[in-house]
Amino acid sequence: MNFAKLLTPQAVKVLSSATSKKRLLMDLGELAEGAYNLNAQRVCEALIAREALGPTGVGHGVALPHARLEGVEEVTGLFVLLEKPVDFGSVDRQPVDIAFALFAPENAGVEHLKALALVSRTLRDTGICSKLRANPSPNTLYTILTEAEIVKAA
Repeated sequence: MNFAKLLTPQAVKVLSSATSKKRLLMDLGELAEGAYNLNAQRVCEALIAREALGPTGVGHGVALPHARLEGVEEVTGLFVLLEKPVDFGSVDRQPVDIAFALFAPENAGVEHLKALALVSRTLRDTGICSKLRANPSPNTLYTILTEAEIVKAA
């Protein structure tokens, strides 16, 4: 499992429109529709349903919303950097400015967990998060994410 497999350059965006958690989830739905041809409303509803089980804000300004969706054939992701942090109900009560959403097939097993672990492990690295926050260009963000694991492996 690696970021290049999870993420396409079209699935990376800097958002200025997100003013709330719900708006962010709606934006993620729209981005999923554009990047992966998923139904934006269904994506948003699935993310909201998952959040109802407990917030996916993991702390330090990072959220990892995720859902299993009908029609998804392999685990895919979206990365967004928010220009203005939003309250996400995170465990540390800090607002979120980095969100990495994951979508998995309904019957996904270990692949979904591997992807979640990879993203979580990478975004716990304060150096990587600092680089992401300092580079508000989608192409640069994609490069930072896809090269992060190469550097860690070396």
